[in-house]
Amino acid sequence: MQKSSLVSLLIQHLETARDSSSGRSAQTVVGGHTQTLRQTLIALRAGQALDEHENPGEATVHVLHGKVRLATHEVSCEGAAGDLLVVPDARHTLEALEDAAVLLTVAKLA
Repeated sequence: MQKSSLVSLLIQHLETARDSSSGRSAQTVVGGHTQTLRQTLIALRAGQALDEHENPGEATVHVLHGKVRLATHEVSCEGAAGDLLVVPDARHTLEALEDAAVLLTVAKLA
């Protein structure tokens, strides 16, 4: 059994993102690239984004802090702390509208 404090991690990674030239910081908290399930805490400084990329499987973004925009070429959705966004099965971006931290959960397709 394993226990993690997402609050402590988001505080740490938001601080790192704010100080980083890339404006981001991340840590996998469950699973990994070789496992079916992966959960990653991602912190982004306001105005920073994850460039357009493919969805590697079924995925959700749980907004833990701040506000984000999840967008494809056709649609976009904003989320604030407490919101759960379902990642579309299409190329997409994730942009921080203000300093933000999210928990990305991915279940890779076999």
